[in-house]
Amino acid sequence: MNHSPHRKLQTVVTDGARASVEPVCAPIDDWLGIHQQVLVGIRRHLHMHPEPSGQERETTGYLAERLGEVGVDAVVLRDGLGLVADAVIGDPGPEAPRVALRADIDALKIQDSKSVEYRSCRDGVMHACGHDVHSSIVMGVALAVAERGGESGLEPGCGMHLRYLFQPAEEICLGAKWLIEQGALEGVDAILGLHVDPETSAGEIGVRYGPLTAVCHEVAITVRGEGGHAARPHQSHDPLAAAISLASILYTQLPRGVDSRQPSVFSIGRLSGGTVPNVIPDEVEILGSLRTVAVGADTVLQAKIRQIAAGVAMLTETEIDVSFRASLESVRNDSGVTSAIEEAALAVAGEESVWRIGEPSMGGEDFSEYQLQVPGSMFRLGSGTPERHLLHTPGFDIDEAALVPGARVMIRAAVLWGLSQQNGLAVSHPDGDDDGAGVGEGTGG
Repeated sequence: MNHSPHRKLQTVVTDGARASVEPVCAPIDDWLGIHQQVLVGIRRHLHMHPEPSGQERETTGYLAERLGEVGVDAVVLRDGLGLVADAVIGDPGPEAPRVALRADIDALKIQDSKSVEYRSCRDGVMHACGHDVHSSIVMGVALAVAERGGESGLEPGCGMHLRYLFQPAEEICLGAKWLIEQGALEGVDAILGLHVDPETSAGEIGVRYGPLTAVCHEVAITVRGEGGHAARPHQSHDPLAAAISLASILYTQLPRGVDSRQPSVFSIGRLSGGTVPNVIPDEVEILGSLRTVAVGADTVLQAKIRQIAAGVAMLTETEIDVSFRASLESVRNDSGVTSAIEEAALAVAGEESVWRIGEPSMGGEDFSEYQLQVPGSMFRLGSGTPERHLLHTPGFDIDEAALVPGARVMIRAAVLWGLSQQNGLAVSHPDGDDDGAGVGEGTGG
């Protein structure tokens, strides 16, 4: 079960939702402002106690405990990895929508090089992608709603449901699938997510209509030949020479296989074979990645890779097997949900701090798995420090002033979208379009 099949979802923010959002969000905003250090403390605890993908049991337990302290019952998921919890705003009727707020909780196998008091206490593991930030923001929303969400002032029969998703294993592109398999999206009508952006100032908000990330495929190529003595290559079918030729041709020809106006990138991260300098090996392995944005471009380039590999195999008298695995769809932001995020961001941060992201990232995000099931959108949250430490680096850190604005945008966007689905509320039209130009464009994208 995904969104209710009998309900026609609004794709724009309604005037009724705008009129109701202030009395709903004002007490929640107030709690967040007063309790900023609570969010900071949660983030620092998570930062100090990171766990890699598929091992986030202590993190799950800590988050469940924090929810339990304010009376929110969490369902811990299979193998103790991740959790789901529900909440209510107002007095939702039987057809009231449910909006999910997603946070990823896993860390990376990187050694933390910072000297701050909250640096990772686990050797070789750290939160270098901001998942501690995402989790503390969604937790902040959950705590604020639990404490002040009952003060909405909405009419009887008017309200909405929230679902908090704390997801493991984002970095290995499995966690979203695990949650979906366990029913985390049952009854959900829309989903929101965010990702920190250390290259923009704290509290700035980036939104994008349409594709936000690339379609990603891991490419595995095996080249099999006949090894031999390095002094007599004519007596072998050298798979290493074939692999080098293949790599060179892929790098030069793939960019010419699709429309050059649409971004695509093929990169090789590993080429391995052989053990000693004077022996030609029997087999060589190539591992790389293929990333595209335009719909269907990945299919075209996959066929091109297979075609080039077949040609090189024939020329070099080797066997070349090509496979594509760990595939991930593009995050493609729904226009209606994105409109709610943009309006929420403008209300929280002001026009000068909100921009439309001009180009999609070539990175991958398994938030896209949820979007295959329900409408959803992810926004960027500026979190940069003066040093501008980048994602996935040993010195990564954030300006914690971003935590409260991130939480305020997330809950306000959820309320705007959710209340826009209420029957009888007037519809208005967004000012924006889907071309990625406009509000505050420039500084942060």
